[in-house]
Amino acid sequence: MIDLPAEISAALGRHVVAMTPLGGGDVADSYRVTLDDGGTVFAKTKVDADAEFFVTEAAGLTWLHSAQAVSVPEVLAVSSDPPLLVQQWVEPGDPTPSTEVDFGRALAALHRSGAPFFGREDRRMTTSRGLPNEPMASWPEFYAGQRLLPLARLCRDSGSLPVRAIADLESTAARVDDLAGDDEPPARLHGDLWAGNRLIGNGGVSWVIDPAAFGGHREFDLAMMRLFGGFGGDCYAAYNEVFPLGDGWERRVALHQLAPLAVHAIKFGGPYVAATQQALDSLK
Repeated sequence: MIDLPAEISAALGRHVVAMTPLGGGDVADSYRVTLDDGGTVFAKTKVDADAEFFVTEAAGLTWLHSAQAVSVPEVLAVSSDPPLLVQQWVEPGDPTPSTEVDFGRALAALHRSGAPFFGREDRRMTTSRGLPNEPMASWPEFYAGQRLLPLARLCRDSGSLPVRAIADLESTAARVDDLAGDDEPPARLHGDLWAGNRLIGNGGVSWVIDPAAFGGHREFDLAMMRLFGGFGGDCYAAYNEVFPLGDGWERRVALHQLAPLAVHAIKFGGPYVAATQQALDSLK
């Protein structure tokens, strides 16, 4: 059993006086932590976490933060043993009329800040399924080899998708070169950008949390945003004004939603199995 207050106190050099459990996560246990100097931080831990679990997340947060584009909570402490991540606390706020526009512009700036290649420099695996992030020179090579084919194997091993869907996933991976559109340089991606990983703070400012960051095609983040909703039309319009999308991006939304859909089929089954097949059918 982790003595979390003691670990946080030791990591920060400040005494913990109160901890309030927070809901909303399906992976880690999260807390609002009050310190003896009156400050507040966010902390989370995970029972039986892999040694690199929070170290990988912290590296992603720091990489996104370094772009100075989207607001990202500062990493205050991270540990593998015990598994612990402590971040800057983001005080919840209400959206303003400019929240969606501001976030669209900030996301465009984040993507435009770029990445050295498709994948991660540290090669750390990301997502709840531990998908690889080996550096690749092109998006089709990365998306097929580091996302679609590994997910097809996971689905086969777990029985999460029927045989037909797995075969379609593998055949789509073989055609990514033809489906992915014109070449673009790698963008700096959040990697798991659904509405639950955006917080609205004071002044209506959008903050992003819980990344699965990597260098990839910017349409991947935007497709994830559209998959689960929660982002306004003004957000997409503002993004496109700052960083116009390539011709035919609408046809590629289903392609870039395949990876998160397959992950959700593995984790939750149910409607995500049919949704994965529907996306695959739309690409034939």
